[in-house]
Amino acid sequence: MLLCSNVFMTLAWYGNLKLEQMKLTTDWPLVLVILASWGMALFEYSFMIPANRIGSQITGGPFSLVQLKVIQEAISLVIFTVVVTLLFKGEAIQWNHYVAFAFILLGVFFAFLK
Repeated sequence: MLLCSNVFMTLAWYGNLKLEQMKLTTDWPLVLVILASWGMALFEYSFMIPANRIGSQITGGPFSLVQLKVIQEAISLVIFTVVVTLLFKGEAIQWNHYVAFAFILLGVFFAFLK
């Protein structure tokens, strides 16, 4: 569910830039772009909210709130990297970006230490 949620959110945040790049939304007013992104974000929330409720220790799941957030951020980076690689051919991910991502993923490890 977190994977699906992050796909929708990444597309809501950055898909408008791809549409602009493709010259499909160049004449759209910003408010319309925002509303379209909100529409996509509704699907993100349709997956994120249940995933948090299922995963949270508050509702009987295995993860603390901090662990849920760290997992979500790690998934977000992976999804973002895939979307940028597939949709934005001119946006190269450099070695230093991978190092930064690795440090964030290392944060996942530390978030789960007892």
